[in-house]
Amino acid sequence: MQNKKRESLDGKNIVLGVCSSIAVYKAAELASALSRLGAGVSVVMTENAKKLVSPRIFQTLSRNKVHSSMWDEITDWKPEHISLAESADLLLVAPATANAIGNFAQGLAPDLLASLYLAATCPVLIAPAMNSAMYANPSVKRNIETLLRDGVKFVGPEEGSLACGTSGRGRLAEIGAIIDAAADILESSEN
Repeated sequence: MQNKKRESLDGKNIVLGVCSSIAVYKAAELASALSRLGAGVSVVMTENAKKLVSPRIFQTLSRNKVHSSMWDEITDWKPEHISLAESADLLLVAPATANAIGNFAQGLAPDLLASLYLAATCPVLIAPAMNSAMYANPSVKRNIETLLRDGVKFVGPEEGSLACGTSGRGRLAEIGAIIDAAADILESSEN
């Protein structure tokens, strides 16, 4: 059943937003898995995410240019955040930081990813990853509730050991769970 469900990813255009959580290395595995399932993957990295992992990794795994700046030279007549938004069947942000979630919820557009979020008309799936105290913070909870009311879907975070040496809810959802959530959204958007 899961493999059948994952077939809904074949031929779909997924924009993968990558933020600067320590879980950023798992996003590379996610990009690779989505590509192997037949999805077209366009990666948008925040500037801080590029400080943790090289964009070349995502370029190689997705077989597409990695986008990160509002100020890159425009090769088409449309700015990247508009052209990416229009081509996307799904905007998937994994890992999503408290900063990105806050920007999305408040309608702020300080970077390419947040601008893309505001321009997107496709379904949005967010996979948070952060320290458990940050995730439990009332401000973060309010921002998540706002996004849920706006129709954004979430997967995770999971409970477990965190990179900061603590344990709690904040781990990025497992890659398989993220893929299944993406497939469910794409399958339901076709019906």
